[in-house]
Amino acid sequence: MKFPHTLRITLLALALGGVPAAGQAASDTIRVVTDPTFPPMEMTVDGKRTGFDIELTEALAHAAGKKIEWTDIDFKGLIPAVLSGRADAAMSAIYITDARKQAVDFTDSYYAGGLVVLTKSDGPIKTLKDLDGKRVTVQVGTKSVNYMQEHYPKVQRVEVEKNQEMFNLVDIGRADAAVTGKPAAKLFAQQNPGFTVLDEQITTEEYGIAVSKNEPELTKELNQALKTIQANGEYQRLVNKWFEGKK
Repeated sequence: MKFPHTLRITLLALALGGVPAAGQAASDTIRVVTDPTFPPMEMTVDGKRTGFDIELTEALAHAAGKKIEWTDIDFKGLIPAVLSGRADAAMSAIYITDARKQAVDFTDSYYAGGLVVLTKSDGPIKTLKDLDGKRVTVQVGTKSVNYMQEHYPKVQRVEVEKNQEMFNLVDIGRADAAVTGKPAAKLFAQQNPGFTVLDEQITTEEYGIAVSKNEPELTKELNQALKTIQANGEYQRLVNKWFEGKK
């Protein structure tokens, strides 16, 4: 009986103890792509990758008995790298969306991002309702501008070009609060005493690890590893280190 050429190659690989590309997850190494330009999630410090996503991925790999092989690429190339088989997974503050789920699988959410309120700890804003009538700074070109305009029409928006400008205006009292993405707000509050991020979020968008649809076992392994580190306290330690504790 003759087999098609591609099937013969696959059977030969299995006979020799190898695996086809789609079975990469069976390896002891997980090939992960990231764009280390989004602190505190992923960044490069003194030539080394670091950040919440980076340390979380390494912790997941350790719990699963695997190693991580990192590759740095631009954010727009993350999903294509997984689709092409050049990577098994992408970990880079990627929101789980219906559109992306058409192309790749996602692990369970490992962190809830979204828009949050950064304000002075001793200021008048304690809940989202307190935003009405207040001066709130937002960065032009981001979703916070239209969202605040539509859902918080009583807010006095102060639009600026840069993230840092938002924080500066709150610091000097020219704005009562800033509305921005949770990781950036948490990082600023962590590094600057006197600032806080409201627990109540304006929007919630879940972060997940994008995994090749050819590797369902890898998704299962990562989900199990996430449960493991949540149960043993390692997950909370990383959250405290990167978002909650003071630096």
